[in-house]
Amino acid sequence: MKRASWYLTAGAVAGFAGVLGLSSRTTPAVPVALKGSRPAQAGQQAPSSGSGGSTAGGNGSGGQPAAAGQAQSATGPVTPYGYGELDVRVTVSGSRITGVTVPMLRTAEPYSQQLAAQVIPMLKSEVLAAGSARINGVSGATYTSQAYATSLQAALDKLHRR
Repeated sequence: MKRASWYLTAGAVAGFAGVLGLSSRTTPAVPVALKGSRPAQAGQQAPSSGSGGSTAGGNGSGGQPAAAGQAQSATGPVTPYGYGELDVRVTVSGSRITGVTVPMLRTAEPYSQQLAAQVIPMLKSEVLAAGSARINGVSGATYTSQAYATSLQAALDKLHRR
């Protein structure tokens, strides 16, 4: 019995030391916002989830009709979620979604920032494959996935797309 309690104590001490070691890490440097997007501020991250800024021929007006075949871009509203807030910019050419970026991502802590950096490229791939905001969320990042889809759908609504 004494041996078991020693192992439990040693395990608890080791676990506590591990948690302290992880929480004492510094926050990674915040990348500069993509060209044509809003500037990054403290606590923001602009993950590279596609080409930055407007595409050639994009009017960037968020809903003004463009000539047939010309690319249009719109940005959805800043959407809060459990661990921060984000907005999504979509570029549409004809009836196809040709680009999706996240110009603004603000997270509450470094772990959320790391998670979003992994999840946002997956969500972008799903959007480009599906051609709409009707995508599957990423397991383990439900709130981020929902906020992404909400902002994306609002951007598509500005462009009068489904």
